[in-house]
Amino acid sequence: MATSTGAGPEPGAGSIDLLWGLSQREPKRARPALTIERIAEAATEIADADGIAGVSMQLVAGRLDVTKMALYRHVKNKAELLAVMTELAIGPAPDLLALPGDWRSRIEEWTHQMRMTWRRHPWLPDATVGVRATGPREIGWTESAVAALAGTGLTGAERMDAVFLLSGHLRNTHSTNNAGTQPWEGDRGLRGHVAANPEMFPALLEAAESVDGAPADSGYEFGLQRILDGLAALIARRD
Repeated sequence: MATSTGAGPEPGAGSIDLLWGLSQREPKRARPALTIERIAEAATEIADADGIAGVSMQLVAGRLDVTKMALYRHVKNKAELLAVMTELAIGPAPDLLALPGDWRSRIEEWTHQMRMTWRRHPWLPDATVGVRATGPREIGWTESAVAALAGTGLTGAERMDAVFLLSGHLRNTHSTNNAGTQPWEGDRGLRGHVAANPEMFPALLEAAESVDGAPADSGYEFGLQRILDGLAALIARRD
């Protein structure tokens, strides 16, 4: 073995410790790639907790531990982000034709599944209005319901109108803007004021006596069944 001439640096104890310490170091975990799906998922978590108004590009970036500019490489603005959030949150449409039963039971299942989706994401009713970009999943829900009414004798226009009517009913009974607006709903003090003025609201007070203990669904089930009763009557006339 050749002896050192002193021309080169001798390996020090610190270098040896570094080499031996490599095997004990935790491998650095690679940061997951930033995708539009990850961005939308983070924004959806914020919206589920705080509503659409609580979503900002800054908050989404912070949740993902990236900069705002990194987000803009995947999504142009909040409106585009909301469109992606909606498309992913609403999920695939149900295959109603695979279910047993008639058109009414299938439409009831459609409204039930839509209602559950909106309950998971309370911001969806308010987000799915107005002129905006819509994706194949959202349109697929309309397709699913229109197809469930095939063979009923209703015209194509009537089937589409029926689905729009059902969608409007769902939105009216689930929109966060409408929640608690009735005098007998919630703890808004309105019920107490109405009760204190019986001469002004006699019919309302009499009717409200039967509300106690009734499901607080903002008229969802009652309205749904009346819509379906009307469709059934029309279908029966066509037969």
